[in-house]
Amino acid sequence: MAAKPFASSGDLAEKEQTLEVLADGVYALTADGDPNVGAIEGEDFLVCFEALATPVAAGEWLARLREYTDKPVRYLVLSHYHAVRVLGASAFDADVIVAHENTRALVAERGKQDWESEFARMPRLAKAADSVPGLTWPTLTFSDRLTIDLGGDRGDLVLQYCGRGHTEGDIVGWLPRHRILFAGDLVEAQAALYTGDAFHRDWAGATLDRVAALGADALVGGRGAVSRGPAEVAAAIEQTRHFLQVLLREVGAVHERGGTLKDAFSASHAALHERYGRWPIFEHCLPFDVSRVWDELSGVERPVIWTAERDQEVWDQLQA
Repeated sequence: MAAKPFASSGDLAEKEQTLEVLADGVYALTADGDPNVGAIEGEDFLVCFEALATPVAAGEWLARLREYTDKPVRYLVLSHYHAVRVLGASAFDADVIVAHENTRALVAERGKQDWESEFARMPRLAKAADSVPGLTWPTLTFSDRLTIDLGGDRGDLVLQYCGRGHTEGDIVGWLPRHRILFAGDLVEAQAALYTGDAFHRDWAGATLDRVAALGADALVGGRGAVSRGPAEVAAAIEQTRHFLQVLLREVGAVHERGGTLKDAFSASHAALHERYGRWPIFEHCLPFDVSRVWDELSGVERPVIWTAERDQEVWDQLQA
């Protein structure tokens, strides 16, 4: 049997992008399982949510957004630190780049390694990689909650930390007036989860409980289609929770009986494949997911830094 291409290195076909207007002045761009982005109009400014992987990729998104609004970008909100979410930031010319305080610390600690890792894993997303001027540094951080007054009768955008999850710095963007939630990678809708930097037990428990408690009527996850209506929102949150719970159960059982990491991967793949295997990036993510759960259950509190070399070693060990 031929070896599987490393991570998403074989996924080179362009994805169809869909720009949706979720409410007056509220936009989302989804793309067949690629990272989602969004924007919210204030009275005389824009808030953009996520930056994509390169300035060239971000510029293409902004060109589509400019068909609807010419307001300047005052705030660029980054839900977490991963390279394919943040390295396009320079294209926005934003006055303020907002993230959680833990995200800024993660950029300092491991941003360069993550940049090299993610661009090797997902080369198609790294469009014109040489256009990235350097690491993206937030200019405004917070610990719990930050409210942006959108002006006029547009209400507020509430940026909120719900706890450790996909990383230790994920935030969501909540529009109470419209009951629309930009959830970042804390929730995926019909897309597999990447959990290599995760805190699985926190995420599957209290963190997702807090996300669900907001009571959104529409949810833009990190990947996948927009979830519309309370039933679809609840389904996306519970699918995310179920994926995490199965990982914890399967890896935990192998770990407890003294099996190997490879055994844990095989058990997790068997348990998850029927439901999630057809979804974007499932095969790409699972080796890194299982490796992080194994570390967590072995007492490694914070995720080990992923490097391009470590990525390849884990892939060769588990997906060979």
